[in-house]
Amino acid sequence: MRAAVIRRPGLVGTAPLTMESRSDLVPASGELVLEVRACAVCRTDLQIAEGDLPAKRLPIVPGHQVAGRVAAVGSGVHGWSTGDRAGVAWLGWACGACARCTEGRENLCAEARFTGWDRDGGFADQVAVDARFALRLPDGFDDLSVAPLLCGGIIGYRALAVSGIEPGGRLGLFGFGASALLALQVAVYRGCEVFVATRSPSEQARAREFGAAWAGGYDQVIPAELDAAVTFAPVGGVAIAALRAIRPGGTVAINAIHLDRIPEFSYDLLWRERSLRSVANFTRQDAAEFLELAAAIQIRTVAEPHPLEAANYALARIANGTVQGAGVVVP
Repeated sequence: MRAAVIRRPGLVGTAPLTMESRSDLVPASGELVLEVRACAVCRTDLQIAEGDLPAKRLPIVPGHQVAGRVAAVGSGVHGWSTGDRAGVAWLGWACGACARCTEGRENLCAEARFTGWDRDGGFADQVAVDARFALRLPDGFDDLSVAPLLCGGIIGYRALAVSGIEPGGRLGLFGFGASALLALQVAVYRGCEVFVATRSPSEQARAREFGAAWAGGYDQVIPAELDAAVTFAPVGGVAIAALRAIRPGGTVAINAIHLDRIPEFSYDLLWRERSLRSVANFTRQDAAEFLELAAAIQIRTVAEPHPLEAANYALARIANGTVQGAGVVVP
């Protein structure tokens, strides 16, 4: 098998991923090995490659939005067969026994392991996954279309819940990449009036095309008071801009695993029971609910495919803001 591997993090311009040949994977007990058909590229992959997120282990194969087919089934696995379609996402394992797991918040498990960070991911021909955390992929999406749903879509779905936005409410989306594009479609389906702030004129146009009531730059005044907001840009100042736009009692959900920093701001922006909340990972329940909804409403994804050998280029497209929709590595 071939894999794009991080051995030493570095700026994307230094090509931190190297191509390697490895032995084909053999599933351990309780595991599946998938033949990777497509793996969408996430900003988190870029942050691991560049070292903004400290490596959990090196070398590591990044990639945590995998659509594939079961190539081998380990002992003790039930309900999966060779040839089945399956997905792999960010949450690769949780203990199932701690207080967070038993209360339904396995996303906060202190021992959780993550695909492409703790265990090898999908920038490869094959990937191994704990069978309990493999996802059933919905019909109606090909591999290229479904891969971007498996992190950006699911985490965006959870971010909407964390924000507390109600059907029909006024929602702000700050930053407009692959995840925000999917969250927008869920919010519009629920009857929300959505306002999008992004620096990119082409993304502003895309937001309007997909149902946004308004789209403009970060320096423009949003023409409505928002009930809630979700930020997608990994910039702390954007979270403060969102906080400035919400009503008293509203919530800003920060959909990012890493921010540069949150700048100093006036307490007046937080007063009157406004809230800043982080969105951390997601649960298998989130994944099941979102994928069912995505199939029901036929969510549209925009995929920019790249061969596995061009994985560094795919990361660079995210870094420089030129990616169209979601980059997808196709072995």
